Amino acid sequence: MIDGRSYRGPNTPNRQRAPADESAFLGAAQLRWLRGALLDSPATWKVIASDMPISIIVRDLNPDVPKGTYEAWANGDHGAPLGRELELASLLAFIKTNGIRDVVWVTADVHYASATYYHPARALFTDFAPFGEFVAGPINAGTFGPGEIDQTFGPEVRFRSVPDGMKQNRPPTEGLQFFGLAKIDGPTEVMAVSLHNLRGDAIYRVDLHPERN
Repeated sequence: MIDGRSYRGPNTPNRQRAPADESAFLGAAQLRWLRGALLDSPATWKVIASDMPISIIVRDLNPDVPKGTYEAWANGDHGAPLGRELELASLLAFIKTNGIRDVVWVTADVHYASATYYHPARALFTDFAPFGEFVAGPINAGTFGPGEIDQTFGPEVRFRSVPDGMKQNRPPTEGLQFFGLAKIDGPTEVMAVSLHNLRGDAIYRVDLHPERN
């Protein structure tokens, strides 16, 4: 479980060309811890729980900051990594270089649910292994989205729970509340990931099979 808020630099246009304190998102100490935890884990599945999404563009809408300022990893330029994306690129490259398999991201913050798959064949940055990201929420807050998707890491959005053009900040009374579940079968180690609506109905489901040697 990582913290993308407490150790990051200020929200900026997120276009720095080299890593620095201003472009930090996890921060150097937390990034070292995460790399070590991934490298040392004996688990089949390494699930990274992040409070902010990878490719969904989250703009800082605070009226006291300049327009074109971003809150999460993505900077909206759809190009090679810049700003906070540099930190993420270094983490993804580390995972690939060290042969760390079966990494899955579960993320939040954007107040709708989605399933996104990342592949270097579609990406502007290619030094990483394919992986999936599942967004779920909110449990009981206004519903927003869908967000614009930054293309730097080759995302393919295979599911999202809200339509284009939806009026924003839909109240819980409209039923647009979502949550996710993941269950790992002991004998096969298959991870079943599902996204659910307010009634508990599965609105998206996928079985993830672990890589084999």
